Amino acid sequence: MEPGDLTSRLPALDDLVRLAVAAGQAIMPFYRGPCAISTKADASPVTEADRAAEAIILAGLRALDPALPVIAEEEAAAGRVPQTGSTFVLVDPLDGTREFVAGRDEFTVNIAIVDEGVPVRGVVYAPALGRLWAGDIGTGAWRARIDAERDGDLRRQPIAARQPPAAGLVAVASRSHRTPETDAYLARFTISDLVSAGSSLKFCLVAEGKADLYPRLGRTMEWDTAAGHAVLRAAGGEVLTLDGLPLTYGKRERGYDNPHFVAVGRATDGL
Repeated sequence: MEPGDLTSRLPALDDLVRLAVAAGQAIMPFYRGPCAISTKADASPVTEADRAAEAIILAGLRALDPALPVIAEEEAAAGRVPQTGSTFVLVDPLDGTREFVAGRDEFTVNIAIVDEGVPVRGVVYAPALGRLWAGDIGTGAWRARIDAERDGDLRRQPIAARQPPAAGLVAVASRSHRTPETDAYLARFTISDLVSAGSSLKFCLVAEGKADLYPRLGRTMEWDTAAGHAVLRAAGGEVLTLDGLPLTYGKRERGYDNPHFVAVGRATDGL
């Protein structure tokens, strides 16, 4: 099936953008004010903001297509994971909860549509930064500035991953989850600059040509990565396992966690 045939029967990218922005609007009062925090079974934090944003996204997706399965982070944490076919949605209502709890602005709302293991459409929205990235395999990727506290037209700017510069690669690494293994991996390359960033912003930096390489040698879940992966793929980049295979989705047998991976812009030698 051609990409246009597939994406024409799924919720439109603009619908995903609308839901991500609405979720971001729900998050911001908690960012600026009191927000109850608890700890999940895996010892990761969860907040009122996570749950409020997820409720908005789930209700919106049900209204768009009640039959489309949705795997959402907080629903999954509660043991509510639907059976999926080849096409489903992955939602992280507040990626970078640790950044959010610490009062930093590098957290995002992530929504992605997956088909046959591949993220084909996705949105990453950083409400505290007023930045949004979106991508569709049929039409490409773009970014926009938007204020979470008031609606307005998006001024969309197309983005594309870049060819690696001869002077060396710009690498991006997790602000909260950087490991010695990550540093050892990066030592294989000529790195001209190393940038730290939180949440799915790392994928977006590669997608818009501000970085070339994002290795993640630590545990992630599919809802953490699918939206950023979709944006990067639409921008001409890719996400590979350390074996050089495409990172895929729908890994129920793994509990929807990912193997270690590297996100890259256009052709990067040595992977």
